[in-house]
Amino acid sequence: MDAIQKELVSRKTEIQVAVELLFKANMKITDWDVPEADDKEGAKILLDMIQEKIDTIRAEVEAGKYDYY
Repeated sequence: MDAIQKELVSRKTEIQVAVELLFKANMKITDWDVPEADDKEGAKILLDMIQEKIDTIRAEVEAGKYDYY
């Protein structure tokens, strides 16, 4: 395992918790703003939005945007 893998593996839980907190915070905000909201539908939409951004970042990585970040 190289140094980058070791570093990121050591922070894996922290990164995953941050993503989960982002998701849960936005679910709560949606519930506050739209009390009658269908939570399952809201969750799917939110996941699609997060995935869209991940896909954008993945494309940027492939294009070299973060080569010398």
